[in-house]
Amino acid sequence: MATMESLIGLVNRIQRACTALGDYGGGDSALNSLWDALPSVVVGGQSSGKSSVLESIVGRDFLPRGSGIVTRRPLVLQLHKTDGGEEYAEFGHMPRRRFTDFSLVRQEIQDETDRITGKSKQISPIPIHLSIYSPNVVNLTLIDLPGLTKVAVEGQPESIVEDIEKMVRAYVDKPNSIILAISPANQDIATSDAMKLAKEVDPSGS
Repeated sequence: MATMESLIGLVNRIQRACTALGDYGGGDSALNSLWDALPSVVVGGQSSGKSSVLESIVGRDFLPRGSGIVTRRPLVLQLHKTDGGEEYAEFGHMPRRRFTDFSLVRQEIQDETDRITGKSKQISPIPIHLSIYSPNVVNLTLIDLPGLTKVAVEGQPESIVEDIEKMVRAYVDKPNSIILAISPANQDIATSDAMKLAKEVDPSGS
C-alpha cells in the first residue's frame, strides 16, 4: 500500500510538471508524450450529472454550474488523503495559495477558464490542475472533460461538436485510462453518447 501511495504521488507530480512544460497530451505530435503514458481516471460524457458525481466523491461543492458547456477546459483533479487537519485546495497555477473556502475554488476554476478561453463559449485543451487535501478522500486522480454535445449554440463555432469529441477521445483513447461514462438516470443507456464512445474505444470492456 505504501508503494502504491508513493506511485500515485509521483504520477501526480509528473502530470503537473508535464503541464508546466506545455505537455498535456492529445497533441498532433508523432512522438508519444510523457503525459499520454501516465495512468488516469477519466470522467466523460454529457453534462448530465458529472459535477454531482465528482462533488460526491470529494464531499464538497466546488465545481461551476450552469447551462450549456460549463466545463470548457480539462480539470485534472488530484485527491490527497491526509491524516487530519483542515481541508484545503491548491491550484497548479497558484501553488502558494491554499483555498479553504470551496466557493472560492469554484470561482477560481471559472476565472482560470476565462483566462485562456475568454468569456466566450470556446473550449481549450490546456488543463487546470486542482489538488484537494482532505482526510475524507482517497488518493485518486480524475479528469473532468467537457460534456459531449450534439449542436453548437450561439457564441460557439460550428466545429464545437467535433472539437469536444476530439478532446475527449484524446484522453479516453489512452490504454491506461479508466473511463467513467456518466449518463442521467432518465436517459436510455442504449442512446448514451458517453457509453457509445466508451464502447468504441474499449469494445472488450477491459
